[in-house]
Amino acid sequence: MSRIGKKSILLKDGAKVEFSNGIVKVSGPKGTLSREIDPQITLSISEDLVNVERLSEDKKVRSKHGLYRALIQNMVDGVTVGFLKDLELVGVGYRVKKEGNGLNFSLGYSHPVVYDCPKGIDFTLEGQTKIKISGIDKELVGSVAANLVKLRKPDAYKGKGVRFVGVPLKLKAGKSVKK
Repeated sequence: MSRIGKKSILLKDGAKVEFSNGIVKVSGPKGTLSREIDPQITLSISEDLVNVERLSEDKKVRSKHGLYRALIQNMVDGVTVGFLKDLELVGVGYRVKKEGNGLNFSLGYSHPVVYDCPKGIDFTLEGQTKIKISGIDKELVGSVAANLVKLRKPDAYKGKGVRFVGVPLKLKAGKSVKK
């Protein structure tokens, strides 16, 4: 039995889960999310608990048991609390500003880089070098943050670029360091 798959999902703060025809729908105060799940996985829903169960002991079904439980837990967390990623721009002249429905970056290239905001994502800027990405879909928030980091990956020697706040960056010593 999957250790993660057998844990119950606690519904809190007004979250509601509906399951029909292989589609799970989670709604809460921040919005609604839906996802199609494997037909070999079922849900048993009570007042404030959701249990994920599998119909087969096949290896592929067993491997998906914990996956779908974690995905549904993330959906419940998203519609009740939401998800947040913090990014910072490090480097002389690196800055960002909101422009319409997206962001306009100055990252040391010969041209400004414009990033359009996908639906369901909110950007909050703190000054010109800090970005907060928030939304209810954990996958979407993470992929948007990763795409922004790809615009200018942190340099291995000085650490300049777009990077996650709080994630340590190991810098190389360079040529001048002798052993």
